[in-house]
Amino acid sequence: MRGRHGFQGLLRGFRRGGVGPATPPVPGDPELLLRVLCHEFRTPVSTLTSLTRALADRPGLTGDDRRVISELARDQAAHLQDLLRDAAASTGALALAGQPEPTTVPLVEILRGVAVLVPRHRRRVRVTRRAGACPVPAGRTRQVLANLVQNALRHGPADGRIGIYASVRRAGLSILVTDEGRVDDALLAALRRPAPAVGMSGLGLWIVRRLLAVDGGTVRAHRLRPRGVALEVLLPSPTA
Repeated sequence: MRGRHGFQGLLRGFRRGGVGPATPPVPGDPELLLRVLCHEFRTPVSTLTSLTRALADRPGLTGDDRRVISELARDQAAHLQDLLRDAAASTGALALAGQPEPTTVPLVEILRGVAVLVPRHRRRVRVTRRAGACPVPAGRTRQVLANLVQNALRHGPADGRIGIYASVRRAGLSILVTDEGRVDDALLAALRRPAPAVGMSGLGLWIVRRLLAVDGGTVRAHRLRPRGVALEVLLPSPTA
């Protein structure tokens, strides 16, 4: 999950006053840039921690599981290297490049890697064949879904189930990340706020929204019954 076509240039974009026509202008704010950088280190570090724990603590992993975990760990380590190198060079590692990624992959390849972040007994995954075959931007989609799954692990109930569901609807490709928490005012504010609040609260969702905007996508929240919350990523259908 290299940052070259997901986050590279975000610092430059902030300095220019915004990134592309699909996203709102953002003032050049060194403090905000630092918070974004710190947040984007947190996700791959948390992911690597989860992956190494899975390798150590889950003796029943299949060979395919271990291969997927190893590939995702490699991608996360490469992403961290990119962030470190570009931040040190002040070239802007966290770019929301307003251009298509050169690499697209079937959604199912992204979901295999993201799903292993969740312990097997807490994981629920259902993907239609059509949705799994949809081509998606590799880096941005992986980062968006990893952020949402990490948020569910971080903010949902400690032993609650986490679901990942994908289907193709009339409006486009729908990907749901669910947990057994609740829709609260802080979540709704984070999904509406044009600029991030002070501190780290809501910053991940703000970054997710900006990443999705590059590809014409959105994210929204749904209340589940009898309990739970779903964050839905909606991407334009490739056939639209």
